[in-house]
Amino acid sequence: MPNYRRPFVPGGTFFFTVTTNGRQPVLTEPAILATLRNGVRETRCTLPFTIVAWVVLPDHVHTIWELPPGDADFSLRWARIKQAVTRVYTELPFARESSSLSRTKRREGTLWQRRFWEHQIRDEIDLVRHVEYIHYNPVKHGHVAQVRDWPHSTFHKYVRSGIYPPQWGDEGYAEESGEYGE
Repeated sequence: MPNYRRPFVPGGTFFFTVTTNGRQPVLTEPAILATLRNGVRETRCTLPFTIVAWVVLPDHVHTIWELPPGDADFSLRWARIKQAVTRVYTELPFARESSSLSRTKRREGTLWQRRFWEHQIRDEIDLVRHVEYIHYNPVKHGHVAQVRDWPHSTFHKYVRSGIYPPQWGDEGYAEESGEYGE
């Protein structure tokens, strides 16, 4: 079995991608979305972290978290959030029932992909690029034509805070302003 190494950086800032098993497009279903929010809220009560940016798409989540000083355990936080959502998912009519022998042996549900991807944010430029990537992701995947039209994102919080104008990410806006890369 591979030995996956996660960075140990207490108080670090990390970008995550968490995907559903088999790319099931269920995360934006109202019951799942509400449970995901509650799972994050409950996890943050006992294992605090700051959400810098967030987007929920039908089959995956991108987020940036800042951990508290002296704490580097983002894996436990993800485990708790994923468990909370899985408990509700298994009761829904569209939940996958069959599970592989390997998933059963590991006591894994059928909602989430086994692992998640993380990247330690290196500096301010890296942070800005990842925040922009998160907010533009619904357009990239063809879910909406404008960033502002995707409701499951911290983009709207950034607009309310004056960090982004409402037209950020619109066609032509990026080329004129140089606001985001790729």
